[in-house]
Amino acid sequence: MNTDTIKFNTIGIITKPRLESIGQTTLQSLLDFLKKKNCDILLDQKIPDAINHGDFEKADRKTMGERCDLVIAVGGDGTILDAVRSLAQVDVPLLGINVGRLGFLADISPLELESSLEDILNGSYREEQRFLLEMQVIRDDKLIFEGDAFNDVVVHIRDVARMIEIETRINDNFVNHQRADGIVIATPTGSTAYALSAGGPILHATLDVITLVPISPHTLSNRPLVVDADSQIKILICNTKDGIAQATCDGHLSTDVLVGDHITVRRKSDKITLLHPRQHDYFEILRAKLHWSEHN
Repeated sequence: MNTDTIKFNTIGIITKPRLESIGQTTLQSLLDFLKKKNCDILLDQKIPDAINHGDFEKADRKTMGERCDLVIAVGGDGTILDAVRSLAQVDVPLLGINVGRLGFLADISPLELESSLEDILNGSYREEQRFLLEMQVIRDDKLIFEGDAFNDVVVHIRDVARMIEIETRINDNFVNHQRADGIVIATPTGSTAYALSAGGPILHATLDVITLVPISPHTLSNRPLVVDADSQIKILICNTKDGIAQATCDGHLSTDVLVGDHITVRRKSDKITLLHPRQHDYFEILRAKLHWSEHN
C-alpha cells in the first residue's frame, strides 16, 4: 500500500464508444467528481461528442500517456485490455471502474466510485505491476505479424471445429507434438480468462510465470504447463487439416497462420501498473466472480 500523499492532477478517461445507460451514468458521475476535485480531464479521442457533455479536451492514447498522471478506464475487462495494450509503453498507472459483467480487472463498482477515488487521489491505494506478452509470427525467416496481449495468445483453427497439429518448444527445448483444438498461452492476468475455460490453473496475478493450456487435446495426458515468465515459447504449425489456423492476441488482434509458420511468444519488456482500492483482495474477487461462496 502506498501511504504517501500523492496528487493526481491530470486524469485521462477511456471508455467504450457506445455505453449502456449504467455506463453513461457512471461516466458522468466520474466526470462530476473529478471536476469537484479540480482535476484536469483528458478524454480518449474515441469517446463520441454525444457523451462529452462537458466539452473536455480529447487526445490520442500516446498523448494521454505523456500528459496524464493517471488513466481511468470505465467499462468491463475488454475496455481494460484495450487500454493496457495502448498504454504499456508509457509510464502511467491505470485504474478500472467496472460497468461490465465479470470484471476481474476493473474492480471498482459504480456504487463505490466516490469513496474509492477519494482515497486513491489522496495517495491511498494498492499498486500492482503486471506484464504482457509479445507475439510474433515468422514465415520463411521473415516477420509477418506481431502483437501484444495482456491476457493470452491463442492458436486455433478459424471458423470450424477441427484439430490442429502443433509442436511446442520452450527455450529451444522440444516439449511435445500434439493434436488439439488449439493452445492458450496466458499471463497470470489471463489465467482467469480463456485459459480457465480450457481447464488451466488459476494463477495469482502477481506471479512471474506463463501458462500453456491445450484446448481439448486429443491425448488426455496433455495437461497445462506452467513455465518461468522469462521463457521463450515457440509454436510450430505442423498440420491444419485443411482448415485455416489463426494466432490471436486477447481475442482482438489476429492473423492467419500456415503450416510451417513459427509463432514465438515471450514476455514484453514494458509493464503496466494497475491501481486498486486499499481494501483490494484478489481472493475476494475470485470468490465473487466464480461464485465460490454460494451454497446449494
